[in-house]
Amino acid sequence: MPNRRRFLKILGGGTILAATGAVAFLATRTPHDALAPWTPKPYDDPRKTALSYAILAPNPHNLQPWLVELVGQDKVRIHRDADRELPETDPYHRQLYIGLGAFVETMVLAAGAQGFDTEVRILPDGNDGPIAEAVFVPDGAPDPISDQILKRHSNKEPYTEQRLSADQVSTLGDYATLITDEDLVARIQELTKRAFEIEMRTPQTLKESVDLMRIGKAEINANPDGIELRDPMLETLRLSGLLDNETLMNIDHPGTQSHMRGYFAMLDATPQYAVLATATNTRSDQLDAGRQLMRFYLKTTEMGLGVHPVSQALQEYPEMADEYALAHELLASPGHTVQMLLRLGYGPEPIATARWPLETRILNEARG
Repeated sequence: MPNRRRFLKILGGGTILAATGAVAFLATRTPHDALAPWTPKPYDDPRKTALSYAILAPNPHNLQPWLVELVGQDKVRIHRDADRELPETDPYHRQLYIGLGAFVETMVLAAGAQGFDTEVRILPDGNDGPIAEAVFVPDGAPDPISDQILKRHSNKEPYTEQRLSADQVSTLGDYATLITDEDLVARIQELTKRAFEIEMRTPQTLKESVDLMRIGKAEINANPDGIELRDPMLETLRLSGLLDNETLMNIDHPGTQSHMRGYFAMLDATPQYAVLATATNTRSDQLDAGRQLMRFYLKTTEMGLGVHPVSQALQEYPEMADEYALAHELLASPGHTVQMLLRLGYGPEPIATARWPLETRILNEARG
């Protein structure tokens, strides 16, 4: 349930804001503490430096499902945090593994930027062990796309009608399958709208998102994960007790309906898509898809393009079965698995999202 920043433009909210001193309120609502990881600090240990970039990787519902173990003087062991799951929308953890793959690739790129190679072993003990192990080795070469790590953000806004050039399509074809045919684009727009509405109208999937919503500066700073709503009107309503989870769960509320219309309009403002698919659907495939996703994100950032995952139709729960089947019919060869569907185009400058500090993700140092 992405991009709730326009969520619930509830009648009366403007009056409440005016009554509480809108100008002063608006000026102080950025959750600086939660955004601090986007300005990584230097570490003496090159592993920590690389990991301080890896925690910025894209991941589903911003759960940040990674835990890290520092082993000896040169090894990193990455684990999936089993306490950070999406049992309703991601019951088989496929999306979480994609996020973990993006984490691994970001770490590798950040290590290279410091002059370290990384000898990576994926699933070294099989599916039930660590996600990956990496040994840091001196004399690595930087990859130019690592320069984009701190600039990469999901762009969850309407895109302009500007279409990619043939050269851009060719360049990005090395990273993903691009969909530019206007008829197919229109079919995917309709698919993504139906899938979004299904997620909204399925109580257990909506509740999963609502439970992860962080509304306003205090909530985002206290829990820098989940779905952040950095909207002063919503924060005012929350602080005044007029916006609770029961209201957020009410699909017939005028604010919810307004949000859905705005989200549909955003989905319609999509000139092309990108797809990542795999021939099989193993854990290794999912991790590899996440690594490829990160490289695609960084290349599009370098090119000044916006990217926004629209994953609802790929979610594996019963209410989504028809849309899941259609997504695979439209987007993949028979028997293949669509791992990611992404909006792609030109949009406004995106914003950074909250992250837990690195130290809370290192098993040897975790503090809650």
